[in-house]
Formats: sequence, structure tokens, C-alpha cells
Amino acid sequence: MTNGGSGDDRLSKNERREAAREKARILREEQKKKDRRNKFFLQGGLAVVLLAIVAIIGLVIINGVKPPSPGPLNMLSDGIKIGKSFKAVPTAALQPDASPVPSATNASDVVDIKVYLDYQCPICGTFESTNIAQITTWVNSGAATYEIHPIAILDAQSLGTKYSTRSANAAACVANYSPNSFFDYSAQLFANQPAERTGGLTDAKLASLAKSAKVAKLDSITSCIKDQTFKSWVTAATTRATTGPIPDSNVKKVEGTPTVVINGKKYLGAVNDASAFAAAVVQAVGDRFSSSSATPSPSPSTTP
Repeated sequence: MTNGGSGDDRLSKNERREAAREKARILREEQKKKDRRNKFFLQGGLAVVLLAIVAIIGLVIINGVKPPSPGPLNMLSDGIKIGKSFKAVPTAALQPDASPVPSATNASDVVDIKVYLDYQCPICGTFESTNIAQITTWVNSGAATYEIHPIAILDAQSLGTKYSTRSANAAACVANYSPNSFFDYSAQLFANQPAERTGGLTDAKLASLAKSAKVAKLDSITSCIKDQTFKSWVTAATTRATTGPIPDSNVKKVEGTPTVVINGKKYLGAVNDASAFAAAVVQAVGDRFSSSSATPSPSPSTTP
């Protein structure tokens, strides 16, 4: 019986060599195809991962860039106007990109006093401490209105905490939720004014001052302060004030704080001279106060 051998056994040496080469070539081709498939799947997987990363980054950017929000209620002019008995004049909120609407004109016998201020500004603090007693008397009696425009030009002086913006936002929160407490809250901010080149008051302290001013809706105001609800409005209002013009006045733009306007004319006297300020108020109204018991006096009032 003859034993059959393998096909390779019947090949010549050269044929076996060629067969081996062909087999090796086929194996190399198959490996190349396999490598190309793996590379394709790897690249496709990386592309999917990259697309997912781009989508996540896009969502983060979209969620992080909030559209401008309306300003606070009762500050349609970018300021809040305080009248007799410290009652705020109610107004709608200023919409984003809208121009401020000047406050209604006072009666002929009521002085219109406006101030553009930064709650971090030490000179604003000096103006406040020097003149607040007589301003309090005039406003409470109805002899004058006091329109306060908080702006933020000194953020660089608070060690990165942007206290000017935060305090202006806090004031806007009070204007929005408890406008008739604004006069007292503004006074609290100055009574507790931090020095420049410090971190300023914390948000918790700003909220506690609101409580001291006996605001309504304290919880809403606290959340508003923490969330900086009116931050975009503060930025926009500051830009409008510092680029001007200032409505209903001879002031082209706010070049420094405080900028005080009396019946449309910029006050040029000393901020630390109560008699000079009172005289400027009297001069602004002329003889119209001559027979009024609420006449602003050139002498500063000693009591609120």
C-alpha cells in the first residue's frame, strides 16, 4: 500500500519557495487590510469623541453667556428718584439696549437734585456725610427730590472682588424689591463704606445692611445680591453715564464721582462744604422758596 504525501511534498524546491512567498504576501495583504480597518474605526471613534467634546463646550459657552437682562424696576432713568417722605417714584424697568427715560419734571417749587455715585468712592462718601442731613430734611418735607444713580467705575480698587459693581447691583436689588427703603439702604452703604484697595463688603454683609434698612422682600433681595441679577444693567448704566450725555442737564458725561446736578446744572462747589452746597440749591430755585417753611437753608441742618 502506498502512503499518500502532502501536495507540498510533490512540489519541487523552487515551487515550495514560491508557494511560501505567495502565502506570506497574502498574509501581509490581509494584515494591511486589518490595520486599515482598525485605523478607520479608531479615527471614526476619535471624531465622535471630538464632536461630543465640541458640543459640550458649545453648551457651556451658550449657558455661560447670559443675554442682558432688564434693569431694576423704578430705575427707568438709570436712577431712582426719592420724593417726599422718602417715597420712591415708581417706574417700569429699563429694557436691554433701551435709552434711559428722564424722570418726570418736578413742580416749580421742588428742587431736582441728582447724584451719580460709586459706593466705593471716598469722595462720594465725603459728599454724603457732609450733606445728607440737609438733603434728608429737604426730601422728607417735599422741598426737593433726590435721584440717585449708582455706577461702577472703581472695580479695580477692590482686590478683584469688583465691589463697585456688587454694591451698585445690591442697590438696584433694593430699588427693584423695596424702593421706599432705598434712601435708607444707600445711607447704610455709605455709613459702612469700605476703604479703597480692600475687598469691600461681602455679599452677606450687603444683605445684612438691607435687613438693617428694614427692606421688604428680604429673601428676594438677598438672592438678587448673591446672583448679581442686575450686573449687566450696572455695566450698561455705567457706560451710558461715562459716555453721556446726561439727560436734562448741562453735563456732557460723568468724568468722576460724585457728579451732582441741581435743576439741570452741574454743582461745581466743594463736596465737603455743606453751606456751599445749600447755597447752590437756593440759587438754583431763586426766590421761589422765599415764603416756604421748607426752604433749603444756606446753613446745614444738624438733624435728619
